[in-house]
Amino acid sequence: MKIAFIGLGNMGGGMAANLVKAGHEVRAFDLSEAALAAAREAGCATFGTAKEACAGAEAVVSMLPNGAIVKAVYWDDVIGHAPEGAILLDCSTIDVATAREVISVTEQHGYQMVDAPVSGGIAAANGGTLTFMVGGSDEAFARAQPILAAMGKAVIHAGAAGNGQAAKICNNMLLAIHMIGTCEAFAMAEKLGLDAQTFYDISSVSSGQCWSMTSYCPVPGVGPVTPADNGYQGGFAAGLMLKDLKLAMEAAAGAGATVELGEHARAIYEAFAAENAATDFSGIIRTL
Repeated sequence: MKIAFIGLGNMGGGMAANLVKAGHEVRAFDLSEAALAAAREAGCATFGTAKEACAGAEAVVSMLPNGAIVKAVYWDDVIGHAPEGAILLDCSTIDVATAREVISVTEQHGYQMVDAPVSGGIAAANGGTLTFMVGGSDEAFARAQPILAAMGKAVIHAGAAGNGQAAKICNNMLLAIHMIGTCEAFAMAEKLGLDAQTFYDISSVSSGQCWSMTSYCPVPGVGPVTPADNGYQGGFAAGLMLKDLKLAMEAAAGAGATVELGEHARAIYEAFAAENAATDFSGIIRTL
């Protein structure tokens, strides 16, 4: 399949490379020449504009920083340039309202589209083990699923347009809350004289067990290898977690949802990211 891929950053570059590995003809575009060079090395054809990348494509995949950029790309570069009937997949993490607007407008122009934000981080993007949370019609999901499966370990239909974004921000709000709680528990255990490994051995098989404990432990040398073992570099940057928490707070306000712990997590990560935006979000333990 001919697939245009727009946005080759930390996540998109690995995703596009996995589409090539799956046998697809990937037509790639990014504003960064370094990203384009890496894409060429991975086997993608690269283009000088997003419009050129979309020409003749049977599918368009985008991985972009925010909703305003997503709208600009689809309004200016995809609609009318990708063939009518192409399946469109936006894997960016953006606000629910914009995701629904973009899908509605593209459908009016004869396309099918899904919002398909991801969970998993850079390592999962490179390894093809992302989880995709997908919003859109049953027919659009059926067309998008095999494309997404080439880049991930799980592709889950969350329901109607925008529900992929809803699932992503709810999930990451919960993750932020869990990580802060996990860090607080380790810090308190240390102050009480309890060895970190011993606490891990107990809590990881007890009622306090959570993903932030057993799969992404914020303490170096405890549990599986995580960014904590690399000076809190790599993984999921605190600045990106803050972005998702802000989206979650915006969505909660619009839906009339009460999210007191989510709002507290946003405030904590906002303070941390002010000077540590590129640090992995588990580095929040350093503030305790």
